[in-house]
Amino acid sequence: MTILIAGATGKTGLLLTRELLDQGHRVVALVRETSDTARLPQGVTLRRGDLTDLPPGICDGADAVIFAAGSGGATGPDMTDKVDRDGAMRLIDRAREAGVARFVMLSSVGADQADPTGDLAHYLKAKHDADAHLRGAGLTYAILRPVALTDAGRGADVILGDAVDRRASASRADVAALLAEAATTGRVDGQSLDMQSA
Repeated sequence: MTILIAGATGKTGLLLTRELLDQGHRVVALVRETSDTARLPQGVTLRRGDLTDLPPGICDGADAVIFAAGSGGATGPDMTDKVDRDGAMRLIDRAREAGVARFVMLSSVGADQADPTGDLAHYLKAKHDADAHLRGAGLTYAILRPVALTDAGRGADVILGDAVDRRASASRADVAALLAEAATTGRVDGQSLDMQSA
């Protein structure tokens, strides 16, 4: 399969990229002109594009698209809206225009709430709106909502859905493996799932 990844240069994205390459898939990394691509593994194809201004055709040739991008914890609400909400929505629309078979969204635990509260309320609202846009876009989709991320390695298993303890953690390695599985197998098509490492 040819899989386009938004966020391939991030911590989870790098693990995801290697996972898909190891499985024999063709990986296309959507990167900005200013992105540091030095850590991307050999064999990755670069496609230039900014989530805040995606041109038509950016998803052409992709069998699946994975949104694993984020504005980052150091940015303000404006950038959160531009990347995590509007950028995700724009990529969803471009994927639909290109006839992409499957779109996988890396979301966050708590993004199922329409009116979240607390310190992450603005971020979770942005993710909620992007997730809702994906569900209504007419694409085959999967939405993965991990709990707090860690840099630990692969665990023995993952827990999905209602059994997830929202106070638990999820390793980026486990998240990457599950994103890859969602994109390539369709095992969680049409589902929005909380996730933690076991």
